[in-house]
Amino acid sequence: MSPAEIGGRVAISVRREASRVAWAARRSAWHRDDLARLLALDEPLVRDAASDLGSGAVADAQARLARHLLTRPRRWPITPHDREPLACAIRSRFPAAAADARRRADRIVAGRFDLLGYRGLPADPGDGVDWHRDPVHGRTAPRLFWSQVPFLTDACGDHKIVWELNRHQHWLALGRAAWLAGAPRDRDTCLRHLAGWMAANPPLVGINWASMLELGLRSISWIWALHFFTTTGDALPDSRSDGETGGAPQPWIVDLLLGLDRQLRLVEGNLSTWFSPNTHLIGEALALYVAGRALPELRRSATWARTGRRVLIEQIARQIGADGGHVERSFHYHRYTLDFYLLALTVARVSGDETGAFADAVERLARFARAAADDHGRLARIGDDDGGALFPICGREVADAGDSLALAARLLDLPSLAVGPSPEEVWWMAGDDARDRTGQAPGGEPPASTALDATGYVVCRTRRGDHLVFDVGEHGFLNGGHAHADALAVTLTVAGRPLFVDPGTACYTIDPATRDRFRSTRLHNTLTFDDRPSSEPEGPFHWATSADARRLAWRTTPDLDEATAAHDGFAPARHVRSIAARAGWWRILDRVEGTGDHLVTLHWHVDPAWSAEVVEPGLVRVRHRDGARIWIRCAPLALEVIRGGVDDAELGWVSPVYGRIEPATTLRVRVAAGLPITLVTVVSDSSDPPPVPEFNESDG
Repeated sequence: MSPAEIGGRVAISVRREASRVAWAARRSAWHRDDLARLLALDEPLVRDAASDLGSGAVADAQARLARHLLTRPRRWPITPHDREPLACAIRSRFPAAAADARRRADRIVAGRFDLLGYRGLPADPGDGVDWHRDPVHGRTAPRLFWSQVPFLTDACGDHKIVWELNRHQHWLALGRAAWLAGAPRDRDTCLRHLAGWMAANPPLVGINWASMLELGLRSISWIWALHFFTTTGDALPDSRSDGETGGAPQPWIVDLLLGLDRQLRLVEGNLSTWFSPNTHLIGEALALYVAGRALPELRRSATWARTGRRVLIEQIARQIGADGGHVERSFHYHRYTLDFYLLALTVARVSGDETGAFADAVERLARFARAAADDHGRLARIGDDDGGALFPICGREVADAGDSLALAARLLDLPSLAVGPSPEEVWWMAGDDARDRTGQAPGGEPPASTALDATGYVVCRTRRGDHLVFDVGEHGFLNGGHAHADALAVTLTVAGRPLFVDPGTACYTIDPATRDRFRSTRLHNTLTFDDRPSSEPEGPFHWATSADARRLAWRTTPDLDEATAAHDGFAPARHVRSIAARAGWWRILDRVEGTGDHLVTLHWHVDPAWSAEVVEPGLVRVRHRDGARIWIRCAPLALEVIRGGVDDAELGWVSPVYGRIEPATTLRVRVAAGLPITLVTVVSDSSDPPPVPEFNESDG
């Protein structure tokens, strides 16, 4: 560690301990009158609201703050005044949107939540949400000082599930339904959840104060709620009778601003500069920046905006590679990073801040995402996928980056970034100026095949929707926390249908064996050596050993793409893989170089939409549920078909999103022989099976 890092860590530790001692001496609680000293007094209505709070007139303060919010200039992608025109525009362009919004919101109102890969979790049994409980595993985190909560242990359940609920991103779904379908119960549910959360989460107590990123993401949700749900009824002298909901149960704007200030001050003092200098740090900085720009009514806002902007700009050089890819080498976290800078760019634009650095980051990240995604905007599950999203307002699958690419295309006026017409999310996110220019024009032409050298991927694609990603780069970033043991792995989409897939992530800390299995080499489309993985895990976010791949050759022509790479994870043996790809045909040649007798095992993990049958030794035909057929031939040995839950306890499974595991099919080849060993796999969607490939021991 550098002297600066040592000093930074010590300073944070001292502050935390001092805060813990103070908390133990006088347990914290919410006090509405505290907001009086937290408000900036530049605007008359805000100044009067502070005076009201000082004299105990909380309802009057609520009304003045509401009037101020309803009359101030735009500082967020939406404002309360957008409600009717924006809702009308969305209903016109997306006729099914209102009904979809109503269905999703009704489940939330009924106390059932879709969290990560879990659907319909009963998190609100009628007596309020238990904000500290994991509703899947039935465990509740202890009410300890925030830095002492053992959230990485199974005693708290799965902290990812608890935190996903406490991000309050379901408030965005309630806001969408309130605007498009107009039921008062949506607003009532949001305000009830706000009151319940603050009652159950006094400052600095419990698991929901333990992660600065989670505080930041929750704060962003609260800012969305402020703009979705502030109404003229709130501006009445008695905010308990707002004319729309039949009476708000509390001065919710006062409470929300008070809660925002306390959470963002904690984030400000505990940024992940030294502890998680990855997407955690970017997300925390984003929250400070957008809150600072959107809420000048809070005294600390200008400092938050400066700090957040500085960190966001610093991290562009540190976390975005020369090819535009995020350095953690997880496509999911790359998409997160793109969304973080998209929101920063939007808020900078609507609030009158300088946008150049954010626009540059968005363009680089979006170009990488467009190159890495298939023609439908889907990103392969390369590296960890934690199931979350920054803006899940419409319930889009997290692997589908089409909305992010469309928003980037709109904000930057670069249609080539989009994969199709602008989806509904763009209308909520783009801001007034960009929204006015949002049309239904199709996206640009798919990008060409390319090598993304800085992060280490080769992408081969054709105009008919074929798409292959070849992992030819380093293992991961820093401790490789979100990397998998996937050196030289391949994912393949054939004519728009995913075929060879990365099985995903499944979980983080709740089940260590499953965590290690899903990031192991045998659960990726590559080979193991003597049943050893290319990289060995050590704990949920660390590695004892790691393999770095290196691209050896790359050539692309209009008719054929070819790439060769190798990795060092089996030293002194070496795995070399060569790819040849053209429309409807792919050849993958694997060669393990070295000496002595060894066991080499090759795996191909097939998307659950396909079923497989062995036609003859070495030849398998797979059939898609829509009737499409593909041939897969391997030489010189037979392919074994393994079906999840039938043939093998560990193979034949995929996790399409965090928390969900589904049966699938794995194709396996095992050969025990003297090195060198060469295997050839051919995939073809022709009507006739491909011939047995010819190769020499010198191939590769």
